Amino acid sequence: MSEASTPDAAAPLRLRDFPDYLRLMLARISGTTANQMLMVALGWQMYDLTGSAWDLGLVGLYQFVPALALTLPAGHLADRYDRRGLLAISLLIQAAVATLLLWGSWGLWIDRDVVLATSVMLGMARALQMPSLSALTPSLVPPALLPRAVALSSTAMQAAIVAGPALGGALYAWGPQLLALVWPSVPRSGSGPASVYGTSLLLLGLAVLGVAAIRTRSKAAEQRAASFETLTAGVRFIWQRPVLLGAISLDLFAVLLGGAVALLPIFAKDILHTGPEGLGVLRAAPACGALVVGLWLARRPIERKAGAWLLGAVAVFGVSTIVFGLSTHFGVALVALAVSGASDMVSVVLRQSLVQLETPDEMRGRVAAVNSVFIGASNQLGEFESGVTAAWWGPVGAVVVGGVGTLLVVAGWTRLFPELARRDQLYSPKTA
Repeated sequence: MSEASTPDAAAPLRLRDFPDYLRLMLARISGTTANQMLMVALGWQMYDLTGSAWDLGLVGLYQFVPALALTLPAGHLADRYDRRGLLAISLLIQAAVATLLLWGSWGLWIDRDVVLATSVMLGMARALQMPSLSALTPSLVPPALLPRAVALSSTAMQAAIVAGPALGGALYAWGPQLLALVWPSVPRSGSGPASVYGTSLLLLGLAVLGVAAIRTRSKAAEQRAASFETLTAGVRFIWQRPVLLGAISLDLFAVLLGGAVALLPIFAKDILHTGPEGLGVLRAAPACGALVVGLWLARRPIERKAGAWLLGAVAVFGVSTIVFGLSTHFGVALVALAVSGASDMVSVVLRQSLVQLETPDEMRGRVAAVNSVFIGASNQLGEFESGVTAAWWGPVGAVVVGGVGTLLVVAGWTRLFPELARRDQLYSPKTA
């Protein structure tokens, strides 16, 4: 149970009764908004600099490799030290990235190598952030409220993913004009991306302050020094539980094949014929769909047939990816991306709730670390896969083939992990 103070046991449990959880959620909104602004500007700037789908894919690969290398040690740290401090460090690394990109864009010396170097730093930050954030959340609310807390946190994150790309794209496109209104003598060259990176830096500072305001300290659950046994404990824990292994690996292969985010700059510029502001709207569309579904799940969590809901949601994600890949109309593309985000939200809430409810607190950091490796592989490595296949088959072929692959994964996982397909309830009183 959480170290956080709890309300009277006779009163109904409500998330607003747990202020540290609310502080964490607000910090997450600010940090995620900043991160999404960074990513939309970084993708557009790389494609502006090189015009290469391959280089867009490399941005994802350069984030994934350090995240993969550092995640298991980060999970051990999250179980041994205060998770708040690790989360703050990850946000400070992202702030350093924003500062470097701001400086380089303003000074007009940013190039392909700088973008890739900062991608490595973002991967390092992700390695620390994912296990510390995931393991911290269950310590701030009781187990009975965890599915609602996961849904609300995911909804808040999706709201930030809506606002971040849209705001980042607008600042990238209109930042020079807005800046000229308040500072006419400033050079316009480089001020578009610089305005995005400067705003991200401010938001990351607010996120650090939010994390610092959390009063609940996480216990040092793991007292032993780092060793092969302690570092790999999370891997063994998941491997021995087919429901967790099936849920996590389903997301890995589905999003690895079906993700189209890395190719959005190409679709925006060459297929849908829009600018950076259109790219921001496209990046925000999945989050809009996710936001609507997340708000629904926060009020009415899925209580029965959780496994069937999970597999069905991933199948809808695959179909919507195919529709997006074939679309040549901006409106159709937006709807397809929104549906993909809505279905992905169902998958995210169910998967994260399963992982956190099935894992004891002393293992949460290391299990969350393994989970973040799978998520990172599906996102960053998926971006690289999208770039490579787009270079081979073109962006449309890459996205359509990926959507078909997602549907094949759902069919295969239904047979490989029957325990997952049959899973009924997420929460059981024995996990309290």
